[in-house]
Amino acid sequence: MQVSRGKVSAVKGKPKSKQRSGCPVSISLEALGDRWSLLIIRDMMVRAFRTFKQFQESDEKIATNILADRLQKLAAAGIITSEPEKSDRRKVNYRLTEKGIDLAPVVLDLLIWGTRHEETGAPNAVVEKMAANREEVLAEVRRRWKERDPVPFLPSFANVGGDRNSSRSRPHRDGGLEAPANRRC
Repeated sequence: MQVSRGKVSAVKGKPKSKQRSGCPVSISLEALGDRWSLLIIRDMMVRAFRTFKQFQESDEKIATNILADRLQKLAAAGIITSEPEKSDRRKVNYRLTEKGIDLAPVVLDLLIWGTRHEETGAPNAVVEKMAANREEVLAEVRRRWKERDPVPFLPSFANVGGDRNSSRSRPHRDGGLEAPANRRC
């Protein structure tokens, strides 16, 4: 059990490292760790990933030792939880906690920022529509989490289309948008 700033938590394992400062941004970054943690959160939040194998097979190709470490750290931080699969209790499913789903605005803002300022595979028109309808998008992500909806909110933007050097979408033959090739979201 750990006690910090008047709060008691039942985190098992080694105690949390000492905070560098009282800055909320610094403390948040210490809890999240690195890019792998945010990508795991993204995959749980918008792609409905829930198993170790799904995370391992994501576009970024996270190494198994890093994945296992980040899942453990996210669980210790109270951002995710694990539960046995109902049909096969030997398998584990991971799920965002309330604390984890509260990161939805952060993930959405990173998606919007990345699409606006970097070359990505995300169709700009789709992301700008999400930005314009921010509250509805966040409500839908939260609804899917609450209802345990297994349908992904967003697809992977890797290996689709053909123009690698542009984040701009092209019209697809069916009238929808096609994302550029080899770019990830």
